Amino acid sequence: MARPPWVAQIRNSRNNAEQIEVLRALKNEIVGHPPQKELVVTLGVLEPIIRLTFNKNGIRQDGKSHDHSFASRPLSEEEMVRLQCLQVIASIALGGPPFLPPLQAASVLPAILSNLCPSNNPSQLVLASLRALSNLADSSALASTTHVLSTSAIADALFTRQHLNSLYRILSQSSPSASVQTQISIAASLISRICLDERHQQSLANSGVLDALATKLASFVVAEGLVIPGAEIQAQRDGLQEYFPSAAPSGGKLAIILEAIAVIITDSKFRASQLLYSASILAIFPMSQPTDLVATQNARAAWNAFNAAGLSVRQSQLNAVDYLLPFVPLHQVKSTSASASAFPPLGTSGSRENLAPLGRAAANKYNGASLPSWNDSPGLDSGTVSLDNITIDPEEPESPLIAYFILLLRSRTSMTRLMAASVLTVLYRAGLTHKTRETAIGLLVVPLLVQLLDDPVVPLKGKDSLREEEDLLLQRAITERTPAILAMLITDSEYLQKAAFDAGVVSKLAKMLKVSYDPVPETANLHPWSPAGEEYGQGVDGPSPRLGRNGQSPLLVHKIKVRESTLKAIGALVPFKDEYRKAIVDQGVVPYIVESMSSSPGKPSPKADKSEKLVSHSPDEESKKGYGINPVNVLIAACGAVRALSRSVSVLRTTLIDSGVAEPVFRLLQHPDIEIQIAATATVCNLLMEVSPMRQHISEAGVLKILCEHAHSMNAKLRLNALWALKHFVQGVDNEMKRLCLEELGQGWLVQLICDDTEDEALLSSRVKGDRSHTPNDEMDEDVEMDQFEDQVDTAFGTSFGRSNNSRPSSSRSKSVQQAELRLAALRDAETNPARKARKDDIAVQEQGLDFIRNLIGGAGNGGTSDTTEMIDFLFNALGQDRVFEILASKLRPRHVNSYTNRRNSSTPEARIVPPQSEIIIAVGYILVHMAASIPRHRQIVISQTELLKLLVPQFNHPSIEVRLALCWLVTNLTWLDDHGDGEACASRADSLKKLGFLQKLEMLEQDPELNVRERAKSALWQMKQSY
Repeated sequence: MARPPWVAQIRNSRNNAEQIEVLRALKNEIVGHPPQKELVVTLGVLEPIIRLTFNKNGIRQDGKSHDHSFASRPLSEEEMVRLQCLQVIASIALGGPPFLPPLQAASVLPAILSNLCPSNNPSQLVLASLRALSNLADSSALASTTHVLSTSAIADALFTRQHLNSLYRILSQSSPSASVQTQISIAASLISRICLDERHQQSLANSGVLDALATKLASFVVAEGLVIPGAEIQAQRDGLQEYFPSAAPSGGKLAIILEAIAVIITDSKFRASQLLYSASILAIFPMSQPTDLVATQNARAAWNAFNAAGLSVRQSQLNAVDYLLPFVPLHQVKSTSASASAFPPLGTSGSRENLAPLGRAAANKYNGASLPSWNDSPGLDSGTVSLDNITIDPEEPESPLIAYFILLLRSRTSMTRLMAASVLTVLYRAGLTHKTRETAIGLLVVPLLVQLLDDPVVPLKGKDSLREEEDLLLQRAITERTPAILAMLITDSEYLQKAAFDAGVVSKLAKMLKVSYDPVPETANLHPWSPAGEEYGQGVDGPSPRLGRNGQSPLLVHKIKVRESTLKAIGALVPFKDEYRKAIVDQGVVPYIVESMSSSPGKPSPKADKSEKLVSHSPDEESKKGYGINPVNVLIAACGAVRALSRSVSVLRTTLIDSGVAEPVFRLLQHPDIEIQIAATATVCNLLMEVSPMRQHISEAGVLKILCEHAHSMNAKLRLNALWALKHFVQGVDNEMKRLCLEELGQGWLVQLICDDTEDEALLSSRVKGDRSHTPNDEMDEDVEMDQFEDQVDTAFGTSFGRSNNSRPSSSRSKSVQQAELRLAALRDAETNPARKARKDDIAVQEQGLDFIRNLIGGAGNGGTSDTTEMIDFLFNALGQDRVFEILASKLRPRHVNSYTNRRNSSTPEARIVPPQSEIIIAVGYILVHMAASIPRHRQIVISQTELLKLLVPQFNHPSIEVRLALCWLVTNLTWLDDHGDGEACASRADSLKKLGFLQKLEMLEQDPELNVRERAKSALWQMKQSY
C-alpha cells in the first residue's frame, strides 16, 4: 500500500508522539539524499514543519521566567517535535541555494530564532537552531544571485536586541559539556560569517557579545598559564576579582573565538578598545606597569636579574609576556610617518592620505581624539571629567594582550595562528600597540603570515573522506583570508611592506592570483536529477513551492575570495616603492588585475588591443564560463591595485596601457554601485596626470562630464575623489579646456564646495534622528542625540562589569574601571560624533576645491605667464574679484562651531573655536603664490588685500613645514621685480609687507630647524630688502 504524502502524515498525526515518529522518518529519508529533499519541498512539507517549529513560549525573552531545569530532565514531547523539525530544516538548508526561496516563503527565520534562547529552550534545541542558522548562512554564501534570504537578511534577523541577548547567553555559558562547547563554537562561527555591516558590529559590541567573547579568550589564557604574575592581587585591588575567568575546557576552539572577535572590532578603535578594556581581560592582563604589581620574591629576583643584564632600557615598554618572545632590536624601525619618528619634523602634510578609501573594503583610518591616559589622570574621582580637556600620554603602557597574540602566532599553527594575526592586525592598525612594536611585527609576524601562503601539502587519499573534506575546507579558508590580513597589516607601513617583500610574498601572491583564474569545470555545478521531473508543479493544497536557481560551486566561490584578498595584498604592498611595483609587473599579473575589474571576467590576455574604444561591449559568453562573477569587493580591490601600480610613471606608460586598463576603469566610473564609483574615481586620478598616456584617450571618451557629475554627488567620498581627479585633469591642459571644466563643474557649485560647512547640519540631523529613534522597537539605533551619549557608553561598558547603569556612583568604581570608561567615552565620541565626521569631510573637500583653483590658474602648459594671467582674469570675471579674496580670507579665519557636552543635564550647544587646518592654509597660500607669479598688476591686487595678508602673518609660526614654505614663496613672488618699470611698485609692496610684520617673521624663520625653510626665508629676505 502506498504511503500517504508527508504533508498529509504530518497533518493527520493525532498527537505529539505520532508527529515525532513521522518527522523522524522524514529526517531519515532526506538526510544525505538531495533528490528526496527536492521532492518533499515541492510537495509543500515546509509550511507545516515550520509551523510546528515555533516555540510559542519563547517569543518573549525578557529574562523573567527562565526555566533552568533543562539539563536535569529529558525533553518533553512538544520539545522533541520542535527538535525533529529543526533537524529537518537544517538538512534542507544544507541542500544549497535552490532551497532558500521556499524556506524564506515559509518564514523559516522567525521559527528557528524562537528556539535560540538558552534560558527558554533546552540545550538540544538551541544547538539544533544554531546548526540550522549555520546551514542557511553557508547556502546563502553560495548563491549566485541576490535573493530574499541573503546573508545580510540573516544578519538583520539575528542581530536584533532580543536575539543578541540569546547570543550573549549562549557565549556566556561555562559548562564544559560537549553540547555547550559546540553551541559556543557555532555561535561564534556564525557571527564571523554573517557580520558584514558596521551596524551589526556596533550592536554586537554594545549588547555584551564582544565582552562574552573576550571572557572566552581570557579563559584560554588562564588555561595556558599565561596570566601576568601578580594579576590576581591587582584584580582584587581594582575590584575585578569576580571577573577573573576559570580555565577554558579542553574542547574549546580558540581560533573560532578569535575570528569572531576580529570581525566585530575591525575598522573601529572604539570596539578594539572595548576588547582591551573588557573586565576579564583587565583582570588577567592589567594595564599597569609590571613594577607596579605586588610581586613575589621570585618575581622580584627575576626583575633584578633582568635589570642587571643591562636591558632595563626596555623595561618601560615590556610586560611579562614579552619575555617569552625573542629579543628584538629597536633600532631597525624606519618609518616615513612623522608620528612614528623619534624626531618628527615640525608638522607634516598628510593631504594625500585624505583621498577617500576605495569603498567598503578599504582599511579604516583611525583619527582618535585626545584620549585619557591610563596612568594617573586628574579628576578621576570627580565624576565630571570633560572629554575636551583630556590629553594622551605618549608612553602609555601597552596591553599584554598584544604580546600574547604574537606568542600565540609563534606557538600555534593553521587557523589559530591566522586568527591571532587577524586580531593583532586590527589592534595594530587602531594604534593600540606601542610605537616600537612595529619591529617585532615585522620580524616575528609578517614572515609567518607569508609562510601561510605556501602551497598546502596534499594528503594521501585515505578512507576518512569526511576528515579530508574538513582539511580541504580549512586550507581553503586559510588561503582566502591570509592575503587580506597581510594587506591590512602592511598598509601605510614601508617597514612592514619591506618585511613582506623580503619574505618572498610577491611570487606567492602572483601565483595565487593566476590560480584563481583557472576555470572551474561546469561539472562542479551540475543540478541533481529530480524525481518530480520538470513538469511537476502541484503540492497537496495547490501550486508547489518552486526551488531557486543553483548557486556557484564552493570551489568557484573560493577562487573569487582568493582574487579579492590577493588583490588587496598587492594594492597594500606596492604604493611606495618602484622596486615592488616592478616585481609585480615582472610576474605577469597585470592582465589578471585588469580582468578583475570586470564583473563577468574571462580568460586574462597578456596584451590588449590598443585601438579598442572606451565603449561597452559583450565578449563571447562561451569564453567566460568557469570564471564566475566578480562581486563588488573584487572590483574595488582591483581598482586599489591599479591605483597603487599607476603611481609608477614607467608602469603607467608601459604595462598598464598595454594591458588596456583605461577601458575597465572608465566603465566602472558609471557602475550603479556607488562604492565602485568611489574606487574607480580614486583610480582615475593617476590616469589623468599630465604624464599619463591614457589622459587624452579617457578625455575624448567623456570623462570630464562624468567627473563633474560625481562632484555633485551627495556622497562625500565620491565628491572628494571627483574633485581630486578634476584637479589633476586641469593641470597642464590648455586654457580653453580649463574654462570648459569650470563651466561643466559649475562656478556656483565650486564656491559652495569650498565655503559650505556641513558640521552644524550633521549635528542637527543627528539630534533629529536621535529623537525619532526613541521607540521601543529601535533600541539598538546608533544614531542618537549627543546628550545621551554617556548613557550608551555606560551600557556598552556596564555589560562587562555587570552593574546597573542607574546605581554606579563614581566613588564606588575602581580606578582602572573609571579610566577605561573615560577612554571608551572619548573614543566613541571621536568615531560616532557626526559633527567630527562632517568636519573631516568638509576639510578634505575644501582642500581639493582650493587646489582645483590653484591648478586652474597655474601650470598652464606652454603659454607661461600669459596663460596664467589669462586664467587669473577669467577666475576674477567668473567669480568676482572681491568674492575670490573673501573666500580665501574666510578659510584662514578661526571658526566658531557648536558642540554638545557629554553631561546628562545639558542638551544645549557650547561654542568652540576651531583654528584653520594646515591643509587649507597651504592651499590658500599657493593660490596667492600663483597670483603673485603673474604680471605686476596681479601682484598689486594681492598686496592690496590687507585683511587677507594680516590673517597670514600668525601662520609663520605654524608647526607645518609646508605652511611656512608657502609663505616664504609668497613673499618671494610679491617682491619679484619684472623690469625697471616695476621698481617703484615693487618697493611699495615690500614696504607694505614690512608694515604688516612679514619682515620680522622672515627673520625668525632664518633660525628655523628645517633646512628648506631656512633657505627659502633667506632668499625671500634678501629679495625683500633689495626692493627698498
